[in-house]
Amino acid sequence: MIHEHHRDGFTVSTDPARVDVDAVHAFLTTAYWCEGIPRQTVARALSRSLCFGLYEGERQIGLARVITDATTFAYLCDVYVLPARRGKGLGRWLMECVMAHPDLQELRRFTLVTRDAHELYRPFGFAAVQNPARHLEIVRPGLYKPAC
Repeated sequence: MIHEHHRDGFTVSTDPARVDVDAVHAFLTTAYWCEGIPRQTVARALSRSLCFGLYEGERQIGLARVITDATTFAYLCDVYVLPARRGKGLGRWLMECVMAHPDLQELRRFTLVTRDAHELYRPFGFAAVQNPARHLEIVRPGLYKPAC
């Protein structure tokens, strides 16, 4: 089921048909967490995720992507608002829409990783990992950058 929210000429929509893969790729290829990511990787990730597109009219100006089984676990990633549209509360509103989605209620664990946006996520209940010794990861920084 598609969910849409409207405010002051902006829309947040979970309609996969509205996602502008080129616009999302253009932003993500410069983002610190996935610099240089190939377009086909972005397209595949978007097609397998619950995406919340942020639109001004028909133009995509932001995104929040959730990887989830819609029952027990979700991972929030690729959250952004284009720099020219920041400072209007759109990031907070985007997060309100994400957190209100019916498939993301009653999850046992909802995670994210951020370098510098902690204050955006804290009001929604996100906090530091309580037991970091229990969490393991494989990290491949620079995966999308060509080898020198």
